Amino acid sequence: MNESRMVNKKIGMGLTGFGVFFLFFGMILFFDKALLAIGNVLFVAGLAFVIGLERTFRFFFQKHKMKATGFFLGGVLIVLIGWPLIGMILEIYGFFLLFRGFFPVVVGFIRRVPVLGYILNLPGISSLVDKVGESNNMV
Repeated sequence: MNESRMVNKKIGMGLTGFGVFFLFFGMILFFDKALLAIGNVLFVAGLAFVIGLERTFRFFFQKHKMKATGFFLGGVLIVLIGWPLIGMILEIYGFFLLFRGFFPVVVGFIRRVPVLGYILNLPGISSLVDKVGESNNMV
């Protein structure tokens, strides 16, 4: 991997991390429009830096993901317009539709983390996590 690609990935991880932070902080502060808008822009820009513009475009605009992309990007647009609660509901729904193929991998990884794995294996939480982690859809 060449040096510039490595730098782009590092920048992308930083942008994505800041995007998630701003989204989380915006929700904690009662759906603050400005923080949510900044978080959305940083998250999408970070994703484009991490996997590249072409692959990001291909990921979002696959034929079987058009509904999910519509909800996610429509939610981003509605947050930018100024209706943060409705926009975040649409965004979260679109996010789960877009990334549901990754959930089994994430659940498997978290189950191997010492403290988090113990929590995920507790009786009430285990059945819920098993349902989330059993997605059969391809990414």
